[in-house]
Amino acid sequence: MTISTAKSAFWKGVRDSAPFVLVSGPFGLLFGVLAAEAGLNVLEAMSFSLAVFAGSAQFTALQLMQEHTPTLIVLISALAVNLRVAMYSASLTPYLGDAPLWQRACAAYLTVDQAYALSMIEFERRAEWGTRERMAYFFGTNGLVAPAWMAATITGALVGASIPDSLGLDFVLPIAFLAMIGPMLRTPAHVVACFTACAVSLPATLMPYNLGLIIAGIAGMMAGAQAEVWFERKSAAAEAEQ
Repeated sequence: MTISTAKSAFWKGVRDSAPFVLVSGPFGLLFGVLAAEAGLNVLEAMSFSLAVFAGSAQFTALQLMQEHTPTLIVLISALAVNLRVAMYSASLTPYLGDAPLWQRACAAYLTVDQAYALSMIEFERRAEWGTRERMAYFFGTNGLVAPAWMAATITGALVGASIPDSLGLDFVLPIAFLAMIGPMLRTPAHVVACFTACAVSLPATLMPYNLGLIIAGIAGMMAGAQAEVWFERKSAAAEAEQ
């Protein structure tokens, strides 16, 4: 029964993640194209995707590399973009922390936005699931997306600049993040963090080396944390008055 449940959980993850292929495909294609335009060959572009497997960090690093940004700034910026993954990992630990080390290592590599968003929603709904079923579902959420990302990267690197600008592939990036972030703004603190980061990011675009992205992210996290403390105190005070 456990094996059957784990298998069904895996395939449910595959089905739930299927719509994200429509995003990861063009997203990976765009990265492959930009990598080719930046002078990377197919093997280098593919190795980039395999080693990093984090679209936003890859785009950030690639853009900075094209601008001949110092290597240290490239690394710091890419890490800053991916700081959210550390928070994802902390949130997933209560659900996946009992899994074998090799499974947790694989899960760490595959911890990306759509896998986290889908998994957290499903884990909260499926209280009857054990670690085995949760891990199977988590891997399932990458069953289609990861291969699609890699295949699209290779395709983009091969076709290079032959894709016309009129397709507007660069618009896929903000659409992808809006689709994933929107359903996760479930508390006032989340909303405060989101809109603070957005507000700060606009004037911060004037900063060199995309450092504005780091500043906006830090501002959003600080505002969200402070808002959560304020809302908790307000709620506690309201309960005390009753």
